Amino acid sequence: MAPAASPTAKDDESAEETALETARRQLKRAAAHLDVDPGVIERLNHPNQVHRVSVPLERDDGTTEVYTGYRAQHDSVRGPYKGGLRFHPDVTEDECIGLSMWMTWKCAVMDIPFGGGKGGIVVNPKDLSLDEKERLTRRFAEELRPFIGPTKDIPAPDMGTDAQTMAWFMDAYSMQEGQTQAGVVTGKPPVVGGSKGRDTAPGRSVAIVAREAIDYLGWDIEDTTVAVQGFGSVGAPAARLLDDYGATVVAVSDVNGAIYDPEGLDTHDVPTHEEEPEAVMKYDAPQKISNEELLELDVDVLIPAAIGNVLTAGNADDVQAELIVEGANGPTTSAASEIFEERGIQVVPDILANAGGVTVSYFEWLQDLNHRSWSLERVHDELETEMLRAWDAVREQVEAQDVTWRDAAYMVALERVSAAHEHRGLWP
Repeated sequence: MAPAASPTAKDDESAEETALETARRQLKRAAAHLDVDPGVIERLNHPNQVHRVSVPLERDDGTTEVYTGYRAQHDSVRGPYKGGLRFHPDVTEDECIGLSMWMTWKCAVMDIPFGGGKGGIVVNPKDLSLDEKERLTRRFAEELRPFIGPTKDIPAPDMGTDAQTMAWFMDAYSMQEGQTQAGVVTGKPPVVGGSKGRDTAPGRSVAIVAREAIDYLGWDIEDTTVAVQGFGSVGAPAARLLDDYGATVVAVSDVNGAIYDPEGLDTHDVPTHEEEPEAVMKYDAPQKISNEELLELDVDVLIPAAIGNVLTAGNADDVQAELIVEGANGPTTSAASEIFEERGIQVVPDILANAGGVTVSYFEWLQDLNHRSWSLERVHDELETEMLRAWDAVREQVEAQDVTWRDAAYMVALERVSAAHEHRGLWP
């Protein structure tokens, strides 16, 4: 009898690894490179707490529906839990746990004093009126109130939520506390304690990291071509800043498709999703292509900044970019990562590249606690400093250990989290 064929990357991918399984696998892989107490690793495989709440909502027609909400709190050894709240029909407990683990690593790789949290409600926000969304948010804030707070757990916007959602959440929490508690959430409008520059921070950090990676590879940025999938809150600021740095952005996209100009697009002239929803394909450009074709363009740098799992075993062999900078969360599957490693394609991971969001959230939290707002210039300067510090830490690990950028980022994060656990110990 012939021996059974060994599983391939595509076979592995068909198993549809969950966010929690991915997070645990990444933890195991990083731990294999480090001398870390196995007991600490075992603790980090599990969240400290997961809260499941029922969130009743009176609909506009007078009927009542009850939604399920979650808040996963992974690790707080370095500071309060930090992470987004999403309104999405596919929210699950395991997803929240896995994403909260990623937030632990993201905060640690940036060396900011937060741990990882993530939560959400199982709901399609498109099915809610604005008034219903407000009532649902306020009730969710009340259900989570015993578990959150400015020094305990600090939510932020995520899929299906935004600055206005955070303003409602903060107001509901503050009313019950008897005083304004602006620091209970981040990502708020600046007029109620939000930070200038928070909305563009993830895209800005993507551009900064891409610039540093281009320089590290010895390329001239003015001779570098870039394709950006997603021209929204992450992709648009990243594309425009890279344009300002001198790179040639040849393609951008929205949900309907992509525009392509091999001579370069004027990214400041192309409307973002926020400026005019789904307007990219209406822009006058030489070529219109699909989102899938954008990923396979002959460019130097590819920035997937739309949704997760777009780079897979099915298209990884067709990607022509030599450098991938992850703008979205989890755009590259495990199988695709293995293929890129075999092909020598450099992949800078999301936990470093798009960490500008949580970093400026940290700045917002500091501003709220100190009741003193920062100028946009200061936010940009501080973000640049923090991103370069994190980049250098990961780069040093890449050079010292001869590992991928993803492994290096997780190693930096795990070293910091495990050191904190070892110093604090386990009690009782």
